Amino acid sequence: MADKRKATNITWHHAQITREDRERQNGHKAVVVWFTGLSGSGKSTLALAVEAALFEQGCRTFVLDGDNIRHGLNKDLGFSPEDREENIRRIGEVAALFTQAGVTAMTAFISPYRADRDKARAMAGEGCFFEVYVQCDLAVCEERDPKGLYKKARAGVIPEFTGISAPYEEPLNPELVVDTAALSVEESVAHVLAALRERGIIS
Repeated sequence: MADKRKATNITWHHAQITREDRERQNGHKAVVVWFTGLSGSGKSTLALAVEAALFEQGCRTFVLDGDNIRHGLNKDLGFSPEDREENIRRIGEVAALFTQAGVTAMTAFISPYRADRDKARAMAGEGCFFEVYVQCDLAVCEERDPKGLYKKARAGVIPEFTGISAPYEEPLNPELVVDTAALSVEESVAHVLAALRERGIIS
């Protein structure tokens, strides 16, 4: 479904101003920083904290949050495997557009399937995708349960819930692993920023 193009008689129009032009003006590279992990692992918290730190350094950034996206762009999608795949396909496309505009897009999505994350990586392009595995034991995520979702999933109220009744495929070779059960938010942010500097994404 997602790979089929229905529109015909369309032509790709190339921009006069390139991503490289925008990066040069901004003073930093534009990449997709993809935070993935279980519900309650701290993806949104970490993404927003990293964005705040980058903003203070003058970087152009934007966080695409899973729940927020489902209020608008992806409000027609549920949580079946097919809908999850389409959810990540759309956000991968949007994140790639942000980088073309010179903006570092940070995504906070469970994105449970490796194949879907690999597709998002391919959309971003070589060297423009930075996967952060927000690692946190299931028991800790359940203990936090900020939205009460695990309790509902255990009770059978929420079907196909990642980590309980639906799988989560851990990244095999992420650019960075952050253990939020062991690190504070400040420590986690520091790890992300250090990794971005090491790769020359920010100065």
